[in-house]
Amino acid sequence: PGLEAEERGQGEAIARNIYEMIRLQVPVIIVIIGEGASGGALGIGVGDKVLMMENTWYTVISPESCSSILWRSWDKKETAAEQLKLTATDMKGFGLVDEIVPEPLGGAHWDYTEAASLLKREILKALAEIKDKDPKQRVKDRIEKYGKMGFWEEKV
Repeated sequence: PGLEAEERGQGEAIARNIYEMIRLQVPVIIVIIGEGASGGALGIGVGDKVLMMENTWYTVISPESCSSILWRSWDKKETAAEQLKLTATDMKGFGLVDEIVPEPLGGAHWDYTEAASLLKREILKALAEIKDKDPKQRVKDRIEKYGKMGFWEEKV
């Protein structure tokens, strides 16, 4: 991020992608399988269902970049990660993802076949839930879903 990225139209490209994806009339299932840590990751995260692997993270900025901006050093990247609330559990709690996909013991990298099987099961389940929806209603629902993101209400 910065002036150079803005001059190259990065922000507009991300916004345009969100605009186009929100208007798609076909079912869209997003799966976060690794580290989604940029505006670009958010730009491709618009779908009817958003699934997130159990040990992945999703945020607008990496902990390292956040640490370097706030503390002028990467030394506080763990603190930044905690403050960013970037885990699958955090994202589900915020309503930014719909389902957390379980991973094999130790993580997906320990058993690719089992990880793929678990992911396939969740994708098929999500597709079954959304495939028969009227296309115009699908777009309306997606707009409503993403319109609520970022809304904060403090209860007293």
